[in-house]
Amino acid sequence: MSRYPGRIISATRPTVTTSSAKGIWTLFEALQYKSQGLWPSSVFTVIQTFTSSTTWICPPGVTEVEYLVVAGGAGGGTQHGGGGGAGGFRTGTAFAVTVGTSYNVTVGAGGAGGIATPYTTGTTGGNSVFSTITSAGGGGGGATNTNGVSGGSGGGAGGHDNISRTGGSGNTPSVSPSQGNSGGNNAVAFYYGGGGGGGASAVGGNATTPSPGNGGNGGAGTASSISGSSVTYSGGGGGSKWMLSFGCA
Repeated sequence: MSRYPGRIISATRPTVTTSSAKGIWTLFEALQYKSQGLWPSSVFTVIQTFTSSTTWICPPGVTEVEYLVVAGGAGGGTQHGGGGGAGGFRTGTAFAVTVGTSYNVTVGAGGAGGIATPYTTGTTGGNSVFSTITSAGGGGGGATNTNGVSGGSGGGAGGHDNISRTGGSGNTPSVSPSQGNSGGNNAVAFYYGGGGGGGASAVGGNATTPSPGNGGNGGAGTASSISGSSVTYSGGGGGSKWMLSFGCA
């Protein structure tokens, strides 16, 4: 049985002409036909998504790419802890590439949440990288009475005691356009909650008082259609809520 370039098994062989190309094509096959002058003359888009670290080699015929680089989000803090900050969100167009050149691709991992004993801040997320474009991992959410950590988006501040703590700064390190926002502050009251982690489009919310003492909302993410459909990335984590309970013997 013949294996047609479109990878479609049917009674009719798929065709490619200078005006149309129907079927499912790999990037290599599309570029082969383009080099032979058989591919449609209009500009076409090939989407590649990386979920693990690798090396991308620029194929023939490609001179620029559009990119979206999203870093790993951070973990939240423990004991009235703040929410983890979102991983940095960076996107752009017309990024120049050179045929045959290898480009590093790093996919940052999400950070772990803080542990219960002793109370700890959440772990910062891992950086994601494409070539010279680096998105910074989200900053960890603060634990009890601890500031949030700065990062792509900052972590929310931890609550508990009547001490003012602040969310970590977003867009750290600074890039333009901004890759993220700051985390929210804690509630300045005894036993209250933590701030929300910052997101790509908005700062994390502050924890609230009085009772019920809600934790701050996570900052909103940003939508992108680079994958072919609209997907929202880099939303911040919500802060913890104050809760007081009593047991009866």
